[in-house]
Amino acid sequence: MRHVHFPAQRVTGTAHESARRLGDKARWYLPAAVTADFLGAAVPVGLVFAAAQQVRPLYCALGAALAWTGVQLLRRRYAARALGESRGVLPVVHDWLILIGVLAVARVVTEEDTPRLSALGALLPALLITVACHKLTYRHLSAARREAHAVSRVLVIGEPDAAEDVIGHLAARTDHPYVVVGVVPVGAGTLASGVPVAARLDSAMPAAPTGDSTAVLGAVRSHHADLVLVAPGARIAGERLRRVAWALHDAGLELAVFPGLVEVSVKRLETLSAGGLAVLRVAPPVGRGLQTLLKSVLDRAGAAAGLLLLSPLFLGIVLAIRLGSRGPAFYRQRRIGRDGIPFVMWKFRTMVVDADARKAELAGSNENDGLMFKMRRDPRVTRVGRLLRRTSMDELPQLVNVLTGHMSLVGPRPPLPEEVAKYDEVELRRLTVRPGMTGLWQISGRSDLSWDETIQLDLQYVDNWSFTSDVDVMGRTLRAVVDGRGAY
Repeated sequence: MRHVHFPAQRVTGTAHESARRLGDKARWYLPAAVTADFLGAAVPVGLVFAAAQQVRPLYCALGAALAWTGVQLLRRRYAARALGESRGVLPVVHDWLILIGVLAVARVVTEEDTPRLSALGALLPALLITVACHKLTYRHLSAARREAHAVSRVLVIGEPDAAEDVIGHLAARTDHPYVVVGVVPVGAGTLASGVPVAARLDSAMPAAPTGDSTAVLGAVRSHHADLVLVAPGARIAGERLRRVAWALHDAGLELAVFPGLVEVSVKRLETLSAGGLAVLRVAPPVGRGLQTLLKSVLDRAGAAAGLLLLSPLFLGIVLAIRLGSRGPAFYRQRRIGRDGIPFVMWKFRTMVVDADARKAELAGSNENDGLMFKMRRDPRVTRVGRLLRRTSMDELPQLVNVLTGHMSLVGPRPPLPEEVAKYDEVELRRLTVRPGMTGLWQISGRSDLSWDETIQLDLQYVDNWSFTSDVDVMGRTLRAVVDGRGAY
């Protein structure tokens, strides 16, 4: 929970500049990104081309480095808004494919004759180093934002209830750059958030055209806000909102409008104009078509390849489980799948054989705040089972469920029947897609997540799913497994 209240009485020029600097990102982000991109392309290309006895390895290395940084520059990856922000792996891969295309054209023009596979291998480190640099800056920026640094100071305008909703939503998360420093309620009403009331607008539009503008501009200046965020309602819309926007833009200030949507990916939003009205179109979630076909192919092919390649590992785990404790090596459990259809899920056994019978006596030790049962030091977990859970290898038999179509490689966590029996209509929506071996919950903390956070991530996946997002989640899962955070 991020509740940050900056001192309101900052009237000197020095204090104002200090407040502005608080919103700046670390200065080393840009040189680090440019250096990583330049050297990440130049050094491997130079070494590979020199080993291949290419005539001009230094020129080729320089050309590759300039091409890679040029692609990043044209794609606006060095802009202040983009540096340190989470982009995932796929956008970097997209940029890298553009680089391959650019250098393929340059190869034809210059008649460079290094073997294609060697040239492609020489460019691969550029991709990996750029991804690593992004991860480094993102982790640093996330840590800074948890302390309310590198943030934008936001002034919220809206009817009291609407303003409180926006303030509460922003305060509950730290994965964004906004910190609310003041609120301008429209109309009467109390606010319980504790955010300073910078000004208050009347319920009706004032008789004087500049009445609202003067109050809002005064609030911006007194609280040194970088951005004005409007939560529109019946009392702050249409002509009244337009006049406030004019005043802010004339003063060189930014204005943003919260449309009332939550957890909707920007990929699903489209701005339209109809009769002079600004309209925000929300595309429906992907439910059919080429992307769903690709997901099915990836699921079946990935599961089949995984079972084939991991069969020696399966044998070793089976032996370890059988030698470590009595009972079968595999554990079967009834879970609820897509559209509420039950299925039998397979896992490696990580607990003693009578674990289910002992669950009731441990109910008072549940560390989860919702319908799931989780204990950090569950006495039913065996020694081998603890290692399997820490590395997530206990989940590998679910490849059988993926192959049979009951599960997907990526999706919401498969729930138990007793959990689903207590679902409300919101929670039931997570059953509209196949459950997955991994998902947003896996890469966001697993068992450390609260019940509300788990449901929120699952619904975010259901509403905003795409084939490329699945590929990105699978890439990030490897890091989550190595990290082991929340696995118990």
